[in-house]
Amino acid sequence: MRSKVKQIGLVMAGVLAGVLLSLNFSAIAQREPAKLPLPVDELRSFAEVFGAIKSGYVEDVADKKLINEAINGMLSGLDPHSAYLDQDAFRELQVGTQGEFGGLGIEVGMEDGYVKVVSPIEDTPAFRAGLKPGDLIIKLDDTPVKGMTLNDAVKRMRGKPRTNIRLTIARKGETKPFEVTLMRDVIRVQSVKSKMIEPGYGWVRVSQFQEHTGENLVKHITALYKDGPLKGLVLDLRNDPGGLLNGAVGISAAFLPAKALVVSTDGRTEDAKRKFIATPEDYLRGRGEDYLRGLPAGVKTVPMVVLVNGGSASASEIVAGALQDHKRATIIGTQTFGKGSVQTILPLGNNTAIKLTTARYYTPSGRSIQAKGIEPDVQVDDPTQPVNRLREADLNKHLSNDREQAERDKSAKDAAAAKSDTAKRSEEEQLKPLEFATDGDFQFQQAMNFLKGRPVQKSPPVAAAAAEARKN
Repeated sequence: MRSKVKQIGLVMAGVLAGVLLSLNFSAIAQREPAKLPLPVDELRSFAEVFGAIKSGYVEDVADKKLINEAINGMLSGLDPHSAYLDQDAFRELQVGTQGEFGGLGIEVGMEDGYVKVVSPIEDTPAFRAGLKPGDLIIKLDDTPVKGMTLNDAVKRMRGKPRTNIRLTIARKGETKPFEVTLMRDVIRVQSVKSKMIEPGYGWVRVSQFQEHTGENLVKHITALYKDGPLKGLVLDLRNDPGGLLNGAVGISAAFLPAKALVVSTDGRTEDAKRKFIATPEDYLRGRGEDYLRGLPAGVKTVPMVVLVNGGSASASEIVAGALQDHKRATIIGTQTFGKGSVQTILPLGNNTAIKLTTARYYTPSGRSIQAKGIEPDVQVDDPTQPVNRLREADLNKHLSNDREQAERDKSAKDAAAAKSDTAKRSEEEQLKPLEFATDGDFQFQQAMNFLKGRPVQKSPPVAAAAAEARKN
């Protein structure tokens, strides 16, 4: 028996070497092949395990499944954002960047074997059902999540519109898990919203960075300017989980001078070392005419506030960091999520791909926000959000911050102080759903105060918050 396993193992060692070389070629087809020695001893161990499974496992397992699971394991073991995308997952990723897909409308990650809610997307079944950042999804219908890959869990949550799925949720502060039944819907993410708050003061919200977010921003900004120049503008990036890098560059370029540095990336390969500037070449990606050409001139100089919170991640942090470093806007809110890494989609053939973390990104001044986030210029608490909100630094195997390691202690101290300041608020008050840019939106009201030169409050009085909760 052992001899048979060894024979299969030796054969698989050769096959696996060929597979690895093929994957390497597909991933780097646009650049010079990497001349890296193969780890022969480790490949032999892998092949022996493969052979043992093929010859001795209680049930027959297809070669494709074993290889796919091995690839998935290699990637998921690196960091929370690298992943293997099978045909379904790759297709869903492509569809999702267009702003329409079928499912629940929820941004998720993996934590301790469970699906963890990063942020529900506005105006979706998950948002309307009251799912909160930090919620753990422990069951999908009657199937435990423990043991699933993130891709498998996402597949189960996606599905045909008008079909139901039952989620079992574990939430901090609740004594036991509870169930929520959601009806799947066609998720059409309206990535840009706006309104005129009062004459001369506008509000624009970007909820996700998609393929056409830049064009949509121009339409909304133009509408705000139709009655004349603005005295102040609020760009709301709260709970924006990110999206496409070129979208972030385009949104930043709308407010920055031409050719201003927006973000730089640095990784091990030459094509991971890049600078993205406010030019059409870097935000259009060769697609169509320059949509920023028709922007009102005043948008480059109007006084601006950018609102952020712990749900502002990735692309939204790029925008906030660029506008902050160029002193183009004042950042108000709470510390952002801290996802300062770049994921590259590398097709493997057969309509599959890998999503691989290939670089860290840096703000124009050279700051890395990985596992740290953007610190607001003016700290203003959000009474509707949990104090212990999930951030990049809370995720297992997250990348370290390679430039500002010492700042973590300061961030932890600030978080502890914020927790102390809000200890009197009940869990219900912290998690109360928020309607953005209304009288009940405390952070937004402070942004308006700032633009008008009025005093800005860091947090609402506890008594006032409690009274508002009782009234509603």
